[in-house]
Amino acid sequence: MAADRPPLPPFTRETAIQKVRGAEDGWNSCDPQRVSLAYTEDSRWRNRAEFPQGRAQIVEFLTRKWARELEYRLIKELWAFEGNRIAVRFAYEWRDDSRQWYRSYGNENWEFDEHGLMRVRHASINDRPIAESERKFHWDRSGPRPADHPGLSDLGL
Repeated sequence: MAADRPPLPPFTRETAIQKVRGAEDGWNSCDPQRVSLAYTEDSRWRNRAEFPQGRAQIVEFLTRKWARELEYRLIKELWAFEGNRIAVRFAYEWRDDSRQWYRSYGNENWEFDEHGLMRVRHASINDRPIAESERKFHWDRSGPRPADHPGLSDLGL
């Protein structure tokens, strides 16, 4: 039996925002095992051209992702919600092993089960090379985005 992962659906604006921030904090940990626990055992993803299914494939996907996307920092923002579904927009900054920086922009559609675990995740993402001087996401990599760090709307993204 699955353990609950609050907040649970149906979502209110407040609980949807909590769910989005929880996902952001988890992904900013860059810990594939930790992140995978937010998804159902049989979770289905569409991430760019990859279609991981289940936690084991999610862990494999995220392990590859964060080996390539170095100094990863992510900000998510609630776009819409209804019942057990949440839509977010996001941006993250990272660099490759040649020290080229990127800002990746995207949208995600999420569907949750009754335990608050994500069972479906559809992500559309575009990458844009940026100069290091164009970076906007600055916080210590040892933890989540600080509460006083601007969000996407505040940064004009």
